[in-house]
Amino acid sequence: MNRLAPLYGVILAGGASRRMGRDKATLEYRGRSQVANAFDLVSRHCVRAFVSVRPDQADDPARAALPQIVDGIADVGPIAGIAAAQAAFPDAAWLVVACDLPFLGDDAITRLVAARGDHAIAAYRSAHDGLPEPLCAIYEPSTRAAILEAIGHDRRCPRRFVIDSGVPLLEQADPATLDNVNTPQEFASALERLDTGSMPR
Repeated sequence: MNRLAPLYGVILAGGASRRMGRDKATLEYRGRSQVANAFDLVSRHCVRAFVSVRPDQADDPARAALPQIVDGIADVGPIAGIAAAQAAFPDAAWLVVACDLPFLGDDAITRLVAARGDHAIAAYRSAHDGLPEPLCAIYEPSTRAAILEAIGHDRRCPRRFVIDSGVPLLEQADPATLDNVNTPQEFASALERLDTGSMPR
């Protein structure tokens, strides 16, 4: 097997959080912000880790406390964070993780890392609709040109990018692992689930 590129990590924390009505990155689970929790998780599996932010978020205290990569392309959604990370360190593979996955833990990341080597992307299948989960995935350096081409042709959806890549998908050991939190109701439910002991490993 060819030698793998070094694995870097990026937490996508550049969203507008419109449905939540407040910044999802700063939501607290057991006394710590979600962006800090996600950063620590990713850091345990990567050579280096960063938080992806929009330019206007760079001075936000929760984000400013962590190493950042600032989006270079405006108004294209989360794929901008992936592209910015690849532009900053083009020879690295990137573990991309959204900042709103409170049930994600070490076990799921370890399985992703173990799946590297045979394909340009390692990603899970959604337990809800069977489609790829592109925001908890590893993108090898070979995907960079295709991602830039997709953006240039106004194909902004990371999920569609993974679908078009045709890579096989991993099955989740726990169907709740990649449940995200987008609304106040989902946040309240996540807090209740975590308080009852459903913590990720």
